[in-house]
Amino acid sequence: MRYAERARWGRTPGLLVALVVGTAVASPAADFDDALRVRTEGNVASGRSQERIDQLSEEADRALREYRSTLEQIDALRAYNRQMQTLIEAQQAEMSSLRGEIDRVALVGRAVTPLMLQMIESLDQFVELDIPFLLDERRQRVALLRELMDRADVSNAEKYRRIVEAFQIENDFGRTIEAYRGEFGDDDGARTVDFLRLGRIGLYYQTLDASEAGAWDREALQWVDLPSSFRSPIRQGLRIARKQAAPDMLRLPIPVAEPAARPAAEDPR
Repeated sequence: MRYAERARWGRTPGLLVALVVGTAVASPAADFDDALRVRTEGNVASGRSQERIDQLSEEADRALREYRSTLEQIDALRAYNRQMQTLIEAQQAEMSSLRGEIDRVALVGRAVTPLMLQMIESLDQFVELDIPFLLDERRQRVALLRELMDRADVSNAEKYRRIVEAFQIENDFGRTIEAYRGEFGDDDGARTVDFLRLGRIGLYYQTLDASEAGAWDREALQWVDLPSSFRSPIRQGLRIARKQAAPDMLRLPIPVAEPAARPAAEDPR
């Protein structure tokens, strides 16, 4: 009996030891799992925090770049504003100068208008006293200048330019040779003839069939008939003026200015 009890109780401590050991082994494993889980969660949270930190860092860098870019733009705008201010001041000074010039132009305009009217009148008289070539055209030019002076939409500068241009045209007539066709004679007996102008030295005409020729007499202020010997030179002059022949000498009558009268000699006595 004792042996059986001993045997029974002899096995019992081993079982207790096994239970105690089993309990001791199971507890560290659970703690490790918990620690591993906590570690894992910590790593995940740390990764998220790092991502957030990286995102905030990128945002901070972007904000810094934008801030620097804004500062550069502000500096550029300040420099631009300074330049614009300089230009505005220069333009204001120029405007003031232009106002003064406009006032002076108005004053000059009031003074130059009588001069322009006098120039037109002188041009009209010159055309009427000159040899009678292209009279309709030249008289029409003077008439247009008179009309131009009455127009308010034309500046004084343009009026003056047109008057000077008309004087230049008249001046050029004295240095050129010209052939043109026109009417000769009164209305009833008008005929179409060829006119030859040699500067302002001579003006000639010849009928289209070359049967008649004449020249303008400055002293008599009328046309005079020319001998038949001058018809060929006039015909040659017409060809030269029309660039149908090379320049050549022409034997034509021209008025000769009378020499100025010499002052009377003093009596030596």
